[in-house]
Amino acid sequence: MDDNHLGEFLRARRSGLRPQDVGMPTHGVRRVAGLRREEVAVLAGVNADYYTRLEQGRERHPSPQVLDALGRALLLDTDARLHLHRLAGVAPAARGSLHVTEQVSPALRQLMDGYAHTPAFVMSRTLDLLATNALTDALYAPFSPADNLARMTFLDPAGRQFYQDWDRAAQAVVANLRQAAGFDPEHPRLGELVDTLTEHSAVFRRLWAEHSVRGKTRDAKQLLHPDVGALSLTYQSFDVRDAPGQQLVIYHAEPGSPSAHALTLLGSLHAGGRRTAPDSAGQ
Repeated sequence: MDDNHLGEFLRARRSGLRPQDVGMPTHGVRRVAGLRREEVAVLAGVNADYYTRLEQGRERHPSPQVLDALGRALLLDTDARLHLHRLAGVAPAARGSLHVTEQVSPALRQLMDGYAHTPAFVMSRTLDLLATNALTDALYAPFSPADNLARMTFLDPAGRQFYQDWDRAAQAVVANLRQAAGFDPEHPRLGELVDTLTEHSAVFRRLWAEHSVRGKTRDAKQLLHPDVGALSLTYQSFDVRDAPGQQLVIYHAEPGSPSAHALTLLGSLHAGGRRTAPDSAGQ
């Protein structure tokens, strides 16, 4: 992985904007995709040469004020702005936060097991599944193994059928990994995972180059399980306070809905088939 992470991010986000997106006039034939460096510099109120040095990696220590201005110029949302600050090394806990303990506390495991009618699991920032409850095991039974959400989405043949809107799921996974890279771009687990996905998936390579960033908070999922059919679920994620970097994710079906009944059936079909969290997660 190239170590000019800040420059790569700026360049990718600049190329994704058109002059009309930021209210700038355009004249004649443009030889570059997206905005020119000089246009970004004008929008951010910084020197054009200084901005060029940022992209090229010759300047790596912009002030928080400059980063805020660049975030506004590039129309970055909250997740992307935080990512920009982390890449520049000025956000709180900008380094080391990806080094997540793989041990999930017994109390948290007990809490997850208490959710008998809804899937719940703990994952790392690199989307390794660190612990799962019984209904999560049943939900992810089509995958072999159910170890990492990115690998499952891009490299497991079951992924294309399981995620009804696979393109949207793939974009979300890559955006989640890009956020993880902001915490520690050189983390070996992240590098290993990105290298594997890049080698085996052309779609991943294309999405990774776009530098989209998004955290895992709350969203809807349309899934298709071979045992119970279509599932319309919503998930909510929570930071684990005593294990920074771990997230507890809980899926939910509308009470009384066909998806709620399907989850109940799924739990019954897989009762007694509990598996433990994969030993290789996070390794």
